Amino acid sequence: MSPVLTLRELEAWSRPGVSLAVLGHPIRHSISPPMHNAALADLARTDARFADWEYFRFEVPAADLSAALRLLHAKRFRGVNLTVPHKVLAFDQVAAVAPAARPVGAVNTLLWTDAGWHGHNTDGYGLAAALQATLACDLRGAHVILLGAGGAARSAAVECLQRGCASLSIANRTAAHLDALLAVLAPLSPNIPRRGFAPGAPPADLPPGAVVINATSAGLHDSDPAPIDLQRLPRPASVCDMIYNPPRTRLLRQAESLGLPCANGLAMLVHQGAKALEIWSGIPAARTAPVMQAAAARALGPN
Repeated sequence: MSPVLTLRELEAWSRPGVSLAVLGHPIRHSISPPMHNAALADLARTDARFADWEYFRFEVPAADLSAALRLLHAKRFRGVNLTVPHKVLAFDQVAAVAPAARPVGAVNTLLWTDAGWHGHNTDGYGLAAALQATLACDLRGAHVILLGAGGAARSAAVECLQRGCASLSIANRTAAHLDALLAVLAPLSPNIPRRGFAPGAPPADLPPGAVVINATSAGLHDSDPAPIDLQRLPRPASVCDMIYNPPRTRLLRQAESLGLPCANGLAMLVHQGAKALEIWSGIPAARTAPVMQAAAARALGPN
């Protein structure tokens, strides 16, 4: 695993070649470096352009994000990934934001340009690609039941609407957060039905055969309750939990017990990473995703 670097190392940075980085707080748990470096090593075997590319991780508290972005640009890092808590904070600190990322209100991938950082968000792509790869689910025409109303849920909701889902139902315990998300989504694809509900009281007329997507943090700890009782929903087609560690959350264990196809969030992590590398390198995400998937599995180890 690559070392955890700080602003001190960045200030003294003089590495030749193409550098990439992920910023977060905390960042020690990130498996992005082994994923990306495995993909870069694989590319370098047949393309000498990538022989000097390397991906690093930096521990950057929120208060230091602006300074870090300025330094990374001055040191000519080709690209940067952002994780918690920086995705939303960076949105107003970049020179430009890709049109698809604007409704999300967050960026997780930055590309170096002369004018400054160009912000992208690959989380939605990662979700859609992962659903297709792991559950053979196409968001276009799908009924979606989304759990959560935070940043991850907003990214997922925007992707669902942009891809033309059949309907979008969002469950969240805090009504104010749910109403705020629905208000943000209102201008997007206005002809697609959408509604909100409390997870403890799902409407009786929710569509059967929906894909259930957990975008909450419920499940990170064994003691966490499931974000919803799947038995209170019309039988879903499949269940996806964005959490990948632990690999089998309480929600996924219930899905398995009900005989529902289900998947955790590891494939989403992989595909959003592969899309970021495509933005930086021009290499299609489909080319690097299998190598990243294998590297991510190795980094996580046996579970």
